[in-house]
Amino acid sequence: QVCAQMCRRPCYCPWVPPRCPRGSPLVLDGCGCCKICARRLGEPCDFLHVCDQSQGLVCDYSSAPAGTGGTCNFEDDEEGCEVNGRLYRDGEVFQPSCKIQCHCLNGGFNCIPLCQEDVRLPTPDCPYPRRVEIPGKCCPEWICEAQDQHLLRDAGAVSPLLRHPCQEWGTEWSSCSATCGLGFATRVSNQNRYCRLETQRRLCMVRPCPVLPAAFPA
Repeated sequence: QVCAQMCRRPCYCPWVPPRCPRGSPLVLDGCGCCKICARRLGEPCDFLHVCDQSQGLVCDYSSAPAGTGGTCNFEDDEEGCEVNGRLYRDGEVFQPSCKIQCHCLNGGFNCIPLCQEDVRLPTPDCPYPRRVEIPGKCCPEWICEAQDQHLLRDAGAVSPLLRHPCQEWGTEWSSCSATCGLGFATRVSNQNRYCRLETQRRLCMVRPCPVLPAAFPA
């Protein structure tokens, strides 16, 4: 019945197929007539605008009002996570930015920093260390600044890499600091290019915090 109401025969399709965004393949619409861009995870969908079945997506109408379209979701209803308005599949590894990498797991996510969080202490040859953002580089780097003039030097030139092998040592990651929502875990480790003990942190989330019900008006 829906097909008879929405699908016209014969098909009238554009001569030039649409240019799809990256990750969205060309598929036949719900009428089996014209090629369209498949809807991706979290995008709106309906009978005509179908989801990307190659990614295991179906049009989910469970949270949509009657008579309206749905949202592309996973067919097997496995748990995912939402970060900055974007949905990720359970088990998926993603990078919200070049400085952090996250892993979606059981409705929550754990993140680890991709930039070293070492602390550079003052030394005779570098009495005023300072960490700055370098244009064109994702991670900030340590530089040495002279007291009377701004003398920038690469930290690697001041403290070269160790020439002898470093025996790795570190503690286990602590439990997440928050029982729900975003928190962080810490550990002590020497797994850095200077083989120095440092406290490392990474973001974590055991589970999303429950949404509090709206207060009833008095």
